[in-house]
Amino acid sequence: MSLFLNKDADIWLRDGLSPDEALTRTTHLGIGAHQDDLEFMAYEGIAACYDCDDRWFSGITVTDGRGSSRTGPFANLSDEEIREIRREEQRTAAEIGHYSAQFQLDYPSSLLKGEGRPQVTEDILNVLEKARPDVVYLHQPADKHDSHIAVLRCSIEALRQTAATHVPERVIGCEVWRSLDWLDDSEKVAMVCDAYPNLSAKLYAVFESQIAGGKRYDLAVEGRRRANATMFDSHGSDIYQSVAWGIDLKPLVVNPDLSIEAFILEKIGRLSQDVKDRVQKYS
Repeated sequence: MSLFLNKDADIWLRDGLSPDEALTRTTHLGIGAHQDDLEFMAYEGIAACYDCDDRWFSGITVTDGRGSSRTGPFANLSDEEIREIRREEQRTAAEIGHYSAQFQLDYPSSLLKGEGRPQVTEDILNVLEKARPDVVYLHQPADKHDSHIAVLRCSIEALRQTAATHVPERVIGCEVWRSLDWLDDSEKVAMVCDAYPNLSAKLYAVFESQIAGGKRYDLAVEGRRRANATMFDSHGSDIYQSVAWGIDLKPLVVNPDLSIEAFILEKIGRLSQDVKDRVQKYS
């Protein structure tokens, strides 16, 4: 029986293992919408597992890459050509990052954001049931990219369906298309990304179709992390060089009655109140 409903899904495995074997040893799992999302949002997990015998990172990339940005040397590529390039880039990242497994579900963004969400949820569920990871990295609910939110919804639904038998120790929403600098300091999950700086640079460089094609994600992500590390504390000296902020999404997994909307709007409400209180203090 196939692991995924989509027959075009791509499966990359390390060490000649079967999918079940690769997932059984997976401790850290990233679930992202696009090729390169995992490397930019879940680097903490990739680095934690790198060259480690008892921790393994695996990734799920949901969409097919056909809608990727194309300028410069990639400007004239067809949707099918950019899909193949993006797919190979993600495989290469998995090889460089020493992932246990990399799954590319190959769903068109339009299907993900429409009638295909139940299929995506089931595919993610199949991975979760076999992997039972300790840590899961997801998109965060205040992200402004529609595909990211669609993947988040599918992921939370799949995690809720497995909660009766397994709940990861940590479920973290990660920064991509909107930072989490605004989150109350007491609620920020600090993911230190100082380890293996050469590895992070190599992972970023893999995605040449986007970097050379007009999107300098490599500079943007590293700049954000450096800003997070410095701008967190206005009085203390920097402790780390590179920090990604996360948000704890485990409450959404263990409480199926808590909607994603209510969860994130409560956090935004705290920001609103903090700004109001600070301004009124000096009125």
